[in-house]
Amino acid sequence: MYDFESASLRALKFLHESFGFDLWMITRVENDNWIVLCSEDHGYGVRPGAVFKWSDSFCSRMVQGLGPCIAPDSSLVPAYLDAPIGRQVPIGAYVGVPLKKADGTLFGTLCAIHPEKKNGERLEGLAVVHVIADMLSCVLNAELQLLDAQRATERALIEATSDSLTGLFNRRGWLQFLEKEETRCRRYGLAACVISIDLDDLKSTNDSLGHARGDQLLRRAALSISGSVRSSDIVARTGGDEFMILGVECDGDQAQSIVSRLEKSFISNDVGASIGWQERTSEIGLHAACELADQQMYLQKAVRKNAGNTERPGPDARRARA
Repeated sequence: MYDFESASLRALKFLHESFGFDLWMITRVENDNWIVLCSEDHGYGVRPGAVFKWSDSFCSRMVQGLGPCIAPDSSLVPAYLDAPIGRQVPIGAYVGVPLKKADGTLFGTLCAIHPEKKNGERLEGLAVVHVIADMLSCVLNAELQLLDAQRATERALIEATSDSLTGLFNRRGWLQFLEKEETRCRRYGLAACVISIDLDDLKSTNDSLGHARGDQLLRRAALSISGSVRSSDIVARTGGDEFMILGVECDGDQAQSIVSRLEKSFISNDVGASIGWQERTSEIGLHAACELADQQMYLQKAVRKNAGNTERPGPDARRARA
């Protein structure tokens, strides 16, 4: 039984052997990113993980109905002749069909390009590409429907790696989730974001009022974070006063919304914290995104410190001294 990736590779190999074309691809569309998931390349140098601009592509015009699915001579199609990607790489002939999600929305495309135009009569059999695209869409949707179940199972199996104080996942659990989600992001071109949080007041609270009050602050912070994320997101306490959020299938706009909710929740619950975030890209995997989110968090912490907002007694300590 084939999964989506292996079925895609077999399909691309079959199509290349049957109809030629120097490059066959399975792609994912995410906002204006056109992400290559699989490729059968014989001259263009396009590898899985490559990202192009969706609005520049022939496929974006094909999906809009501005050009045909099969163009033996792409120069005869005004919409394709005008596409910026045609000025970046030579495209004499083009094939493209959409891959659809179960709800009918666009997932990506099955497509091919060749540097020279093709004989139209020899491409009559290419109607099979529609059948192959439909079959791949069925395999894809079956796998996508399993993702939520897989994540729920993973949560149950990793419960032993939870932080006893806050009930959140600990660093070990966090790293396990991060690795599994990175694999899914690479395979399906899924979006993801990482949010890094560091409390400003834990040390001063522990020093001034004792660790019991510090534990209360940690629990308050954990509740603030848990109440600000979506049910699909992963929240972990990865260090003494450090928390991380993995935004599952979360783009930059959604990450900013989570950060905005976090900031409001921290204020309402009297929690001082610095926040940084980073969106995953094909060039920046989730592990690298964690490091960049940390850098953004520490930058904000430095700004807050210079403004006199950090390294001060915690809220409990301030009230005790008043």
